[in-house]
Amino acid sequence: MNIMLFHSVYGLRPAVHAAADRLRDAGHQVHVPDLFEGQTADTVEEGGALKEKIGTDELLRRAVVAAAPHSDEGLVYAGFSLGGSIAQNLALGDEKARGLLLLHGTSDIAEGSTVDELPVQLHVADPDPFETHDWLSTWYLQMQRTGADVEIYRYPGAGHLYTDPDLPDYDERAADQTWRIALGFLATL
Repeated sequence: MNIMLFHSVYGLRPAVHAAADRLRDAGHQVHVPDLFEGQTADTVEEGGALKEKIGTDELLRRAVVAAAPHSDEGLVYAGFSLGGSIAQNLALGDEKARGLLLLHGTSDIAEGSTVDELPVQLHVADPDPFETHDWLSTWYLQMQRTGADVEIYRYPGAGHLYTDPDLPDYDERAADQTWRIALGFLATL
């Protein structure tokens, strides 16, 4: 599978490279664009400031530019938190998308978005301050209306970015379970 993996608001850090290596070890080709162009953050607040400085439109433009050379191959879009929201936007706009793997993040869904049974898997902490229960219920229904085939996995007690071993949110058990389920999902595409 050809996967486009987008980083979180922390930027392209070692955990993202480690995740890409895990996917490569499972036989996938993985592209990991640096949407922050070398900048990283030590805190979510610093990352939010970087995101605001660059701007949402520019981040999406950079993501589209990174994906364009590979989109004819039928990409699986994936991302962590902010990267998940970017991956979602690209997948819903790419008629050749093969799947969408969201780790810790979702996005608003543009009115009139449609896909043809796009396989979507979301892994999220429970509770998650950025992905509340009410938001996820609405998101799930909207994604189903687009034609997506959605699975949601929730991890009680885990922190928001629980798959990143370098952050306080890290939860080894939840991360291991997430990767086991996600690799199974990718193997079916």
